[in-house]
Amino acid sequence: MGRGDLSDQEWARLEPHLPKNVGRGGRWKSHRRVINGILFRQRTGVPWRDLPTRFGKWKTVHDRHRRWSADGTWERILRAVQAVADAEGRIDWSMVSVDSTSCRVHQHAAGARTDAPRTPGRRGQPVQHRPDEALGRSRGGLTCKIHLAGEGGRRPLAFVITPGQWGDAPQLIPVLERIRVPRPGGGHPRTRPDHLGGDKAYSSRRNSRYLRRRQIKHTIPERKDQRANRRRRGSAGGRPTGFDKTIYRRRNEVERTINALKGFRAVATRFDKRAYIFHGTVAVAAIRLWLRP
Repeated sequence: MGRGDLSDQEWARLEPHLPKNVGRGGRWKSHRRVINGILFRQRTGVPWRDLPTRFGKWKTVHDRHRRWSADGTWERILRAVQAVADAEGRIDWSMVSVDSTSCRVHQHAAGARTDAPRTPGRRGQPVQHRPDEALGRSRGGLTCKIHLAGEGGRRPLAFVITPGQWGDAPQLIPVLERIRVPRPGGGHPRTRPDHLGGDKAYSSRRNSRYLRRRQIKHTIPERKDQRANRRRRGSAGGRPTGFDKTIYRRRNEVERTINALKGFRAVATRFDKRAYIFHGTVAVAAIRLWLRP
């Protein structure tokens, strides 16, 4: 086993959720070796063509990552691993925090074809395809942003990929809507945390109404301009929002989750041209964090 490869314990957690070989000859071979190759590229950020030969043909590794990113396989594996963790009581629902992080886009990630990609072997488009390819421009050049919801154990529950210049507040609802942890015994998946934390970038009336409607307790500080506007309106401005400093200190958990994700060089710097492939790259990094003991 090489450095960074899946351990026997991690492989035992992952193997039951992988696609099974069906038909004559078997469609998928060497799952463990190929996934170790994908993880090697995630950790080091090397070009696919420079993968060591111990992982087999680089094109086999790349094509499997691309295919599983297109058809949503990585997302299904992530939810399956989360479901097992929830059944074992390893998810801390007491505090879920939201935050975002910007990722620099490498020059090799620019210049994707303008026509929409196709899912390999199917007629439809990839599940996470975006027409803008989640590329944004700023003074520093091309950027991409990951909007993340992390649980108290410092592992990601859900995430959304957007262009780098997009704001945080409008993405709170899409991120929370992606939290769907299945229950092994059946029934509706777990979608609602006990408490939600976020910085003042997520303070808005739309988000507050959404959280009240879903009966989610939250600790989000009010911005100065919003506070001044509320006071100016008097009784029509409503009551001030509650704020608990002790609970708010736990918001560092999502920042540490982001640091763990960006420990993978292919996540910290985006090398993928297509947004759906980069989405799969982040999903693989999230799966690896859930597999760790």
